[in-house]
Amino acid sequence: MIELQATSASDQIEIQFSGHVSQSDYESDLVPAIKKALTENDQVRVLAIFGEGFKSFDMGAVWADTKMGLSHWRGFDRIAIATDSSWISIGARALAPMFPCPVQVFSTSETEAARRWLRESLGSIHLTELGGKAIQLKLLGKLDPDAFRRAEDGLSAHLREHGGLRLMLDLREFDGWLGISALGAHLNVVRTNVGQAERIAMVGNKVWQHMAERAASKILSAETQFFEAEKYDAAKVWLTES
Repeated sequence: MIELQATSASDQIEIQFSGHVSQSDYESDLVPAIKKALTENDQVRVLAIFGEGFKSFDMGAVWADTKMGLSHWRGFDRIAIATDSSWISIGARALAPMFPCPVQVFSTSETEAARRWLRESLGSIHLTELGGKAIQLKLLGKLDPDAFRRAEDGLSAHLREHGGLRLMLDLREFDGWLGISALGAHLNVVRTNVGQAERIAMVGNKVWQHMAERAASKILSAETQFFEAEKYDAAKVWLTES
């Protein structure tokens, strides 16, 4: 059985799953609700709650879920799942990186936290002019595709104004990408703007960030250097010096 809960926002859908969920439940209740929400909004945020009364899906429901996800692949902005079922939480976490949107799993006792997560802003990228061609991108939290698109607009404007780019990437508080589409947006920024940089300083505190700088140095024409988190000031000096 699927029960749709009323929410205060037209772009947010809350679904309570209970008992045995069939294909007809999807087709009669959930699919029309998703379609209606997408006629009023470009994207929707979904909270799926699997309480104690939830038993199972039949194969028709699984297929209906798959069809709906594929047909509205770009229509989901964020998905929260509240469950105490180990197989649902493990499966959701395993599949999350392949979704085009952020996916977060909560226990049912954290349902209100899941609602807040759907409403709140996620990570952000702060752009700071450092003088001349130099600009800093500070990546905060887990980032969605829109954060990278906004950063790309800022970098493009900087390039047009200064005719060149020296880039400081501050990764000290960067926690990763929310979905594969966020990673794609990040790579697009690298391809269209970072590729034009003369010099890139990366400041971080994780091994993979150091490895990323090494990889970048081999594929980008820019001069690159990695700095440990405590050497932020040295990175700024290196970036801006002649």
